[in-house]
Amino acid sequence: MRKMTAVLTGALMIFTLAACGKEEAPSLPGESTELGGSAESDRSAGADSAASSAQEDPKETEGASADMGDGQTEKNPGSHAGAADEGDKTNLSGTVPEELEYIPAEYNSPSEHPGTLEKLTYQTWESFSYEEQAQELTKEAWVYLPYGYSEEQKYNVFYLSHGGWSNETTIMGTDQSPRSFKHVIDHAIEDEKIQPLIIVLPTYNNTSSGDSGDYSLALLLTDRFHNELVNDLIPAVEGRYSTYVEDTSREGLMASRDHRGFGGFSMGSVNTWCTFRYALDYFRYFMPMSGSYSTDGGYMAELVKESGHDPDDFFIFAASGTDDFAYSAFRSQIMAMGSVPDGTFRFADNEADGNLSFLEREGYVHDATASEEYTYNGLCFFWNGAQ
Repeated sequence: MRKMTAVLTGALMIFTLAACGKEEAPSLPGESTELGGSAESDRSAGADSAASSAQEDPKETEGASADMGDGQTEKNPGSHAGAADEGDKTNLSGTVPEELEYIPAEYNSPSEHPGTLEKLTYQTWESFSYEEQAQELTKEAWVYLPYGYSEEQKYNVFYLSHGGWSNETTIMGTDQSPRSFKHVIDHAIEDEKIQPLIIVLPTYNNTSSGDSGDYSLALLLTDRFHNELVNDLIPAVEGRYSTYVEDTSREGLMASRDHRGFGGFSMGSVNTWCTFRYALDYFRYFMPMSGSYSTDGGYMAELVKESGHDPDDFFIFAASGTDDFAYSAFRSQIMAMGSVPDGTFRFADNEADGNLSFLEREGYVHDATASEEYTYNGLCFFWNGAQ
């Protein structure tokens, strides 16, 4: 298993290499300029992970606000001609739009039918000695339940990771102090843009609430978070709430993977790629946003093969902004994955035709406005096949 190496100076070097890729990436519809593809890589997860958000100033800005322009998005790449017949696939989701939808302004205010936020406390183990189970930790996650939540109904579950300098309350807040993005989800469910679902807000912070503020440490923790996620957090959540699991055994969690997704922005995106690498058995849907992992598309394809899964077994909804300092490396990774000749990754706007989608917003930077808009759009796609 490749170990993570997280040094900021090295991150800048990796970014430089990624920007000077040697392979030609597949063009998106309507492109007239040549874009670099995947870089030559040492194929170290940590080395390319460092490119995720350290290309200029590595500090995250999830809580920042900015005046965004009216940008136009790049159209989603077309379907792969050799895609399998629709009947051979599980198709639970809808169609990825050609352009990202802006969050309606009124969605930032409380809705008439709000969901609820509940604090979930669970037991896990210190990350670096997890296998030895030498130090037990009590951790908290926040769980969003949609309006009208009922034990008589089964719900899909989306695990949404925060980025750096953040914690489990950063994205949606708490029951006593909800953030505006909680209102966004309330409205979107109320307007039937998003199917009622459970959203879990965990943290990869380990022994300190400030762990995510240490960039090098955060890279190491996201690489190890899958242990806690699969063994402790998912059973705690899905053993308590009404989901598609029959039981929380390994077999039960694997059998219900079609109804589980994971996503995140910036370092949360790195966490998403780590989950893709280590926990593909347990998740079907992935939403990485503005945070790269490896610009070696062949390596990413190898991860799929090593997992024993087929290209039909997952879908990746990726998004970033053209003025985001993480954009270049992130886009290079997505294009490199789409360039893999064996078809492990196929650009498409739906599950029947492929498993990889990339949307971008012209002029968007690395902030909360971008993060929330991408997440909103992804959740409008996942599990919305009946729409």
